Amino acid sequence: VQHGAEQIAEVLGAGEGELDYVCSGINHQTWFVDVRVKGRKIGKDELVAAFEAHPVFSRQEKLRIDVLKRFGVYSTESNGHLSEYLPWYRKRPEETAKWIDMSDWIHGETGGYLRYSTETRNWFETEFPQFLEDAGKPFDPRRRSNEHASHILEALETGRVYRGHFNVRNDGVITNLPSDAIIESPGFVDRFGINMVAGITLPEACAATCISSINVQRMSVHAAISGDIDLLKLAVLHDPLVGAICTPEEVWQMVDEMVVAQAQWLPQFAHAIDGARERLSRATVKTREWKGVARREVRSIEEIRAEKEAMKLRAAG
Repeated sequence: VQHGAEQIAEVLGAGEGELDYVCSGINHQTWFVDVRVKGRKIGKDELVAAFEAHPVFSRQEKLRIDVLKRFGVYSTESNGHLSEYLPWYRKRPEETAKWIDMSDWIHGETGGYLRYSTETRNWFETEFPQFLEDAGKPFDPRRRSNEHASHILEALETGRVYRGHFNVRNDGVITNLPSDAIIESPGFVDRFGINMVAGITLPEACAATCISSINVQRMSVHAAISGDIDLLKLAVLHDPLVGAICTPEEVWQMVDEMVVAQAQWLPQFAHAIDGARERLSRATVKTREWKGVARREVRSIEEIRAEKEAMKLRAAG
């Protein structure tokens, strides 16, 4: 939410404190349903024009801009992550490049988060002594991040009211999403805890998109708790992007492969592992080794260090 708001403020030329907004939906599918600058409501056309005129975001956020054009509201999620939740933009390899940008992992690179996490882990292991040294430096409140945690704790302890967008059980906060869904929506924190703003209604297309994921989440949780491998397969089958690409037979075999490969971490499915192995022994779906349409190799520590030094030099002018 915070980073999306920063983007909107930048494209609209809004100064600090001039942008107000309401975001609502579910985690990773939250929508800027109301955007205002100095109290003036910003419509779809103005926001689209502002993003398309921006020299960086027009290139990095092509998919988000397209969704904005069609849905009428901007998504909080990054270009790459949003592409993974929708069935329309990654279904054909030859078209994927049209919607992503390879300048950073977050804009749609295949397996981008995995590469980034792997590099970050390797970097952490190498640079940990420096992290420890930096940890001893005095805390500077001016460098406080916009992540919610410290602000929530401050509000709970001091009573100083903090407004943010929080993940809670719906229970009527968003009128057109299921009551048992975990939603993300505006709320206020003080000594009495988190108090959500109730009665928000999402645009119908946004609600429909969220409900698709909520249904997958519900089935996945039930499957994980019960160890029901058939329900797990149905959950995967109903994932929008999986459904756009895979046939039911492919999904069934893929889930068998995943459950067998990760059996040691899935004790609730222990009773189903032998059956999955037996089915795989006579599997009919042909597989292939493929890195994906837009994958980058994991960089070495030396490559990362050189890139960071180059960035410092560029920043210094």
